Amino acid sequence: MAEAWLSGARRINASADGGAMKGGAPRAVWFTSGTDPRIVSARSAAQSLARAERAPHLVWNPYVGEIVQLVPMTRAGGLLDELVGREGRVCVQIMVVGSSRDPFTNGPLESLDSIMAWLDAWGVARRWPAGPPLPSPQAYHSPRNRRQWARGGHFGYSQVPGAGGPDPGGIDIRKITGPETPVAEIPRPRVPPGDGAGVTVLTTRGLTLPGPPAGATPEPASSRF
Repeated sequence: MAEAWLSGARRINASADGGAMKGGAPRAVWFTSGTDPRIVSARSAAQSLARAERAPHLVWNPYVGEIVQLVPMTRAGGLLDELVGREGRVCVQIMVVGSSRDPFTNGPLESLDSIMAWLDAWGVARRWPAGPPLPSPQAYHSPRNRRQWARGGHFGYSQVPGAGGPDPGGIDIRKITGPETPVAEIPRPRVPPGDGAGVTVLTTRGLTLPGPPAGATPEPASSRF
C-alpha cells in the first residue's frame, strides 16, 4: 500500500479534516484557488485554507512545482460537502494555485508527474467520466451526474454532485492524465427550473447554453460574459 503522505511534499498538518472515508471507487477532484501562481505560493495558500478549516489533501503551485500536503489520503479533505467528500476509498482534493478563467494547463506543470504517480498508486483511474470540465463561466451550468461520479477517476469541482463553483475551468485533461485519455463529448448543461424555453444564445466548444426565459430580453454578450 502506498504511503498516505506524498513523498517530497511539504507537510502542514491541518487541525481538522472531513472525517473517515466510506469506501467506493477512488477519485481525484481538481480545484483552483483564484490566485496567480507567479505571486502566491502553495505554502501561503495552504496556510490560509488550514486556518479556515477547509483543508484539501494537496495544494500545488504548477508554476514552480511546490506541493504542500495537509491531509493524509486515508482521511477526507475539507473542501467538499461532508457526505460527498467521504465517498470512495480515496477522494483526493487538489487545490491548484491558479484561476478558473485562465486554465492552469496553459502554463508550466512542474511536479505533475509526482502527483499523478501518487494517484496511480492509490488506484485513481486516469479517466474523466464527466468529460473535460467546462470553461468559466459556463461551468456554473455543468451537469453534476451521480452515476458518472460513482465510476471514480478524475473530476473538476464543477462536476461534483452538489458543487456550485466553476473550478478548475476549461483545462486540457490530456495534459494531466496523458495523451491517451479519451475525451468524451462535453455534456449539455441542465436548464434551470423555470427556463423551459431553452432559447439558444451561445454555442461554445460544441456546447449549447440555455437562454433566458420566454419573453425576457437577453443581456448584451459583453455584460454577461
